[in-house]
Amino acid sequence: MFPLRDSTPSHRQPIMMWALIAANTLVFLYELTLGEAGQKALFYEWGLVPKALSNPEWAWLNYLPEQSWTNLFTNMFLHGGWMHFLSNMWFLYIFADNVEDRMGHARFLAFYVLCGVGASWMHYAFNTDSPVPALGASGAISGVLGAYWRLFPTSRVITLIPVFFYPLIVEIYAVVFIGIWFLMQLMQGVGSLAVTQVGGVAWWAHIGGFVFGLILYRAFLLPARRDTRDWPI
Repeated sequence: MFPLRDSTPSHRQPIMMWALIAANTLVFLYELTLGEAGQKALFYEWGLVPKALSNPEWAWLNYLPEQSWTNLFTNMFLHGGWMHFLSNMWFLYIFADNVEDRMGHARFLAFYVLCGVGASWMHYAFNTDSPVPALGASGAISGVLGAYWRLFPTSRVITLIPVFFYPLIVEIYAVVFIGIWFLMQLMQGVGSLAVTQVGGVAWWAHIGGFVFGLILYRAFLLPARRDTRDWPI
């Protein structure tokens, strides 16, 4: 399933959403100037390498940069390729404007960052020995999805579903679309526990970001907008 747009209009300009898209874009464009070796060095220095954080001696023996807890934040602005970058920015574009509308600009930014750091921590907790850098905004965006799921359950998500090369476009309630998305992340995350991960998707970052979004969203709503029912559409 791929979201094309949602049916809920925002009532103010999503300044922080656009600022986050711009920041991620600038970092990604910088990555493209580095070449393969330069990107690898960047990812190991500013991405989240769980094993380097949990075992500094291993990092030192492998000539890798020292990691600190700030890497739980900096990894949110790195992406491993065009598809990784574009898909994350598209989900942010589709869902973040309405959440920012209900939180206000500064509160939304704080919420986004906390969800992203929480997602990184969750990935670290479930992959402590992974030597692979974890990258991307998807953990923070998962937090946005968690807030959207609670705030706009009956918003309709115009969704593309490829069926044997036929592009089927349907309207799905947000509570269903995001619910299915989360169940897929959860199944993949639980399945990943049975294997030794050496790369791939950071499922537990997605799960963690979503859960943190569910827990935190209400505390960041503007006082006048703390009714969790979605607006009439």
